[in-house]
Amino acid sequence: KQWYQRRVAITAGIVHKKDRKVHRKEPKSQNVYLRLLVKLYRFLSRRTTGGNFNQVILRRLFMSRQNRPALSLARITRQMKSRGDKTVVVVGTVTDDKRIFEVPKLRVCALRVTEGARTRIIKAGGTIITFEQLAVESPLGQNTVLMQGRRNAREANRHFGAPGLPKTHAKPFVRLRSRNHEMARGKRKSRGYKA
Repeated sequence: KQWYQRRVAITAGIVHKKDRKVHRKEPKSQNVYLRLLVKLYRFLSRRTTGGNFNQVILRRLFMSRQNRPALSLARITRQMKSRGDKTVVVVGTVTDDKRIFEVPKLRVCALRVTEGARTRIIKAGGTIITFEQLAVESPLGQNTVLMQGRRNAREANRHFGAPGLPKTHAKPFVRLRSRNHEMARGKRKSRGYKA
């Protein structure tokens, strides 16, 4: 990229079309509590050495809601089977999952825990802590397991790509599958497009 920019600068003046840096330096949200957490973890990431736990937490606090997908109790339970009594850290929401009947004793730190999940965790003898408490207990992320939800689980992701093209499984936006709804799509111009 740099040599290309240098060459263009020599030939046709400086090119500014690649100037924009697209990464967040702060959250878009104006939520006071989130901003206080950012302040705290910015300090910790600057002052602590030994691992990048606090930098990761800080970066995830900046993320949009699409990039902070919810994590279900079932997934947490499955992941924690072999990890002993460590603290689960989720920069996002922890949701309940009715498909599991037994919830083990968990120690969870999350931005938000839904009412159903909270009830089940506490009933099983577990505890839920905030990020402020986590910063006091383990400022370097000792005895913690960082987890994230699946970003590709959104229904919108199924539509990405061109439906009808060979070797793609993209889901078309159709009202229903029938004889005259997007049949022969991709084969001729009158039906969407011709490949």
